[in-house]
Amino acid sequence: MRIALVHDYLVQYGGAERVLECFTELFPYAHIYTIVYDKESMHGVFEDKKIHTSFLQKFPLAKKRHRIFPLLMPSAIEQFDFSRYDVVLSDSSSYAKGIITGPETLHICYMHTPMRYAWDDCQKYTDDFGLPKFIKRIVPFFMNYVRLWDAVSAERVDRFIANSNFVAKRIKKYYKKNATVINPPVAVERFYVENDPEKRGDYFLMVGRLIAYKRHDIAIEAFNKLGLPLKIIGRGPEMKRLKKMAGPNVEFLGRVEDEDLPKYYAECKAFVFPQEEDFGIVAIEAMAAGRPLIAYKGGDIVEHMEEGKTGIFFQNQTAGDIVEAVKNFDDSKYDGGYIREKSLKFDREIFKKKVKEYVEKALIEKNNQPPLC
Repeated sequence: MRIALVHDYLVQYGGAERVLECFTELFPYAHIYTIVYDKESMHGVFEDKKIHTSFLQKFPLAKKRHRIFPLLMPSAIEQFDFSRYDVVLSDSSSYAKGIITGPETLHICYMHTPMRYAWDDCQKYTDDFGLPKFIKRIVPFFMNYVRLWDAVSAERVDRFIANSNFVAKRIKKYYKKNATVINPPVAVERFYVENDPEKRGDYFLMVGRLIAYKRHDIAIEAFNKLGLPLKIIGRGPEMKRLKKMAGPNVEFLGRVEDEDLPKYYAECKAFVFPQEEDFGIVAIEAMAAGRPLIAYKGGDIVEHMEEGKTGIFFQNQTAGDIVEAVKNFDDSKYDGGYIREKSLKFDREIFKKKVKEYVEKALIEKNNQPPLC
């Protein structure tokens, strides 16, 4: 059975790339099609795969600044020929779902979110990713085109899989399509519960790229007021600004090696999660380490966190709300084993099993074909 994989762009390793990695484990001989591929940024992941890139790959700035080419992205993703494939599985939060396939090819899209800068605040998007001033000025003029293309291209998808109920609702609203929910994979086996109180630290923890929507700013403001230790793992365009506003109790650790990350999770007092996410992988990683969350009550985390059992919510994305939540937080009330148990349903093998079964069933329903081998 001939199957291809499609990804928006391979320029960093994050949650979407973890999904693609699971797809390649399910379908090891599948070719990958992507708009731009930066081999160095992927740190060896996918280098043994056959990767097809678009004409944008030859543009000097495309690997590092792909977001400055939104008008060229539709043409770039539409150039690929999938006529020889029975199934195409796209992995998309922007353009990958816009591929063109013939009626004989089944196109299943695993969607992380409908294109946020088309349907949400595009000006906020340009600010979040630090785009050049000339790009910021022209964004509003071409956004109608991008929005129309996004809506039209969604019609090309035969079936949608959403990474969360939160995203399924967005797909329904913007594309008028139903979606089956299969949560993304989390490497829960990497993390452990630290049961020795002597090894537990007194710090609170945040993990993730330093970009505006993650709301590190309000967490830093809150911990400046509290005077409590906060460790921040991650890098990104907000680093310089955040360091300027941080007090001496806030420590920036940058990128942490994969083998060291579980220890930081396991020994923290609690994990701070002030952003609205389509699916918060880092929050699930914290749960896999048995640590309670102090989380904003928005996005998909509401589906997976139990108030008073796996953490506490705060209602508004403000430093004041975080301060009050931390003051009301008592880590001695939480059972690390119970919290970890709630994370195990996101195991990578469970994810792969669900995706394989979904693809097999969809193909049988389309063509009465035998299951994939």
